[in-house]
Amino acid sequence: MSGACCRPLDGPPMSSDDAEATAALFKALADPARVRLVNLLAAGDGPVCVCELTPALGLSQPTVSHHLKKLTQAGLLVREQRGVWAYYSLDRAALARLAALVEAQVVSV
Repeated sequence: MSGACCRPLDGPPMSSDDAEATAALFKALADPARVRLVNLLAAGDGPVCVCELTPALGLSQPTVSHHLKKLTQAGLLVREQRGVWAYYSLDRAALARLAALVEAQVVSV
């Protein structure tokens, strides 16, 4: 997710590109396992090895890696290779953009 991605939903009309980028972000989060991964990483103290996430989700390592790849491609996670293992952490700037995307202004009637 680039810095230009994802204008707030209550902002001016979105271009087709903005709508595509926003939909891709929501699509990446549209799986319960991916939502759980984001939750686990948000609750952690730093980068987490895929080997630690696998038992926490009760899924196979290839399945967890697939979900992590999708979240990384969406720009929500940062991947760091350490030897044979990959470590993942949340991209805090991406989460701030996500929060801004869905934070709509409340208007009193």
